[in-house]
Amino acid sequence: MSIGALDAASAYGKVAGLGNSLGTSSTGKTGGSGGFGAMVEDLVTGTANQMRAAEHASALQVAGKGDLIDVVTAIGAAESALDTMVAVRDKVVGAYTDIMRMQI
Repeated sequence: MSIGALDAASAYGKVAGLGNSLGTSSTGKTGGSGGFGAMVEDLVTGTANQMRAAEHASALQVAGKGDLIDVVTAIGAAESALDTMVAVRDKVVGAYTDIMRMQI
C-alpha cells in the first residue's frame, strides 16, 4: 500500500486536531515538550478503544443481541483508525531513517 504525501498530511491533520481538542495532556503541559509523545499516546489509545468497540459489537451480533449495521460501522471506524496509525508510524520511521542516513 503506497501512502502519498496528501494522505499523510490529512492523517496528520486529523491526529493534530485530536490533540488540539484534548487541551492539556495528562502531565498538565500544553504543546511544547511532550506534545508529540502525547499525540502518539492518544492515537494508540483511541485506536485500541475503537478496536475493542468493534470486537464488542461483533460479540453482540454473534450472541444475537446486536445490529449488523452497528458491527459494520464499528469495524469500519476501527479499520480507518488503524490505517491512520500505520500511516503515521510509516512516516515517522521513514523520517528516522532519513535522519540516520545524514552525514555529520
